[in-house]
Amino acid sequence: MNLSLDAQGLTESVQAEKSSPADQVAADLRRLIAHEIPSAHDIRLTALVRAAGGLSRENWSLDASWVDDHGSHSHRLMLMRDAAGTLLNTERSREFAVLKALEGTNVPAPRVHWMDPQGQFLGAPSVVMQRMPGVCDYMVLNGQRPLEERLTLARGFIALMAAIHGVDWRGCGLAQSLGLPKDSPARAELSHWEAEYRRVQLEPHPELDLVLAWLKAKAPATQAIALVHGDFKPGNALVLGLQITAKLDWETAHLGDPLEDLGWVTNPVRRREHQIPGHWERGQIVDAYQTLTGRSVNGADLSWWNVLACWKLAVIQLTAVHEFVAGRYNRVFQTPSWLYRPMFQMMEAA
Repeated sequence: MNLSLDAQGLTESVQAEKSSPADQVAADLRRLIAHEIPSAHDIRLTALVRAAGGLSRENWSLDASWVDDHGSHSHRLMLMRDAAGTLLNTERSREFAVLKALEGTNVPAPRVHWMDPQGQFLGAPSVVMQRMPGVCDYMVLNGQRPLEERLTLARGFIALMAAIHGVDWRGCGLAQSLGLPKDSPARAELSHWEAEYRRVQLEPHPELDLVLAWLKAKAPATQAIALVHGDFKPGNALVLGLQITAKLDWETAHLGDPLEDLGWVTNPVRRREHQIPGHWERGQIVDAYQTLTGRSVNGADLSWWNVLACWKLAVIQLTAVHEFVAGRYNRVFQTPSWLYRPMFQMMEAA
């Protein structure tokens, strides 16, 4: 027996146990940077802090510097790493491709540096991107700001949505990286979320099955294919003053019907996030979107996307239940029965 090697291994084991999560993340990041930039040396990572926010991923902010064959570099970075339990089944390679494509557009989004799609270096699928200025505030449209400031931001958000839907996805190569819907966009998106529903379903939900049957029977045709964010909300953006400095969380982005995003923000159960009572409601949002894009919004089609938005929320909530039961998620969620009534009401009114 080699006692010196055994002692060394024991020392390394004790040191590993004493290392903090931040120390481990820093060590893993150094390995990723060294792999992506073989000539990099003097790699320094400072101010590494796990940030709040994100139900599906860990967010780590840090400052990084290094020297390579091209000189000295310094960057403010964000690491987005998949958590053990997740509410969204997504791929980092798709998110990375979208952010790369957006670098040449007028859509404010972080510039991506590297990805670890399988977690080879960071232990879980991850993306490292530029850290943008601004504050994330889910309720910025109904917070303490004066009404005119909130209306300015509300118009800014709908203008940002129009800019995303106006991205030249063909020219950006997104058809190759994201793929085009094989069926109509409505049916393709419904099929995706039905598969997620069946994957996480632990017990019968006849109400959700009833809504699903309605959605299948009423799926609308589409006017256009566009880049769709898939989770468009103030909570997935950064605001500095009256400026939206970045749109974040592109993990659900895909090519589809632009009414999907519009249906998400006009979904009545999310009105506190997206609307300002008496000033910026469904009618004003739709009018502004039509003016900005030149597209005519069919009311019945938009209502279908409103119902799907609620049904999608229900599936996400069931995913949380599934992950909790599996021991991968530490927050308790109830079944989404609170969503049944608004879905039935919208179906009756359609």
